[in-house]
Amino acid sequence: MSKMISLIRILYFMILFLGVAGLSGCGINNIPTKEEQAKAAWSNVLNQYQRRAELIPNLIETVKGFAAQEEKVFKEVVEARAKATSLQLPKDITTNPEVFQQFQKIQSQLSSALGRLIAVAEAYPDLKSSQNFLTLQTQLEGTENRIAIARRDYIEAVKQYNTELKTIPGRWWKSLVYPDSELMETFSVSPEKTKVPEVNFK
Repeated sequence: MSKMISLIRILYFMILFLGVAGLSGCGINNIPTKEEQAKAAWSNVLNQYQRRAELIPNLIETVKGFAAQEEKVFKEVVEARAKATSLQLPKDITTNPEVFQQFQKIQSQLSSALGRLIAVAEAYPDLKSSQNFLTLQTQLEGTENRIAIARRDYIEAVKQYNTELKTIPGRWWKSLVYPDSELMETFSVSPEKTKVPEVNFK
C-alpha cells in the first residue's frame, strides 16, 4: 500500500513538473517578460532626457558669456526645460495616451528651443571656438544620439509587448492570467521630428 502511495506521489509530481514545463514553453511568461523589457526601455528613455536637461544650465551659461543679448532665446530654453523637468509622470504614463502625448509635446518643445540656442553660436565666432562650448556641444550631440537610440529600443520593446497582447496565444493568457495588462503607448511623431538636431559648427 505504501509503495502504491509513493508511486502515486511520484506520478503526481511528474505530471505537475510536466505541466509547469509545458506552460512555460507555451508562452505563459511572455507577457510579463516583454512588459518588463518595455518598462526597462522606458526607464532608459527617461534617463537620457534627464541627462539632456542637466546639460542645459551649463550650456546656457556658456552661451550667455558670449551672447548676453540673446535673452529671448535663453528665456525660451529655460521655460521649456522647466516644463520638461516639472512634469509629474504618473506610473501609468506608458498606458495613458493623453499623458504620453503631453510628455512627447513638452520634450519636442525643449528640443526646438535647444536647437535655437545652439544656432545662436553661428553668429558668435568666439563662442564657436570656446573650449567649454565645444565640450558641451559634444556632450549634447552624444546625449541626443543616446535619446534617439533609447527611443528606438523602447519602440521596439513596446511593439513586441503589444503584439504579444494582441495575438494568440498571448490574447488567451491575457484574458486568463494577466487581465490587468494594457497596451503601451509609443512615440508617434514624424520621422523629421525625431532626427537628431544638427549641432555641427565646423
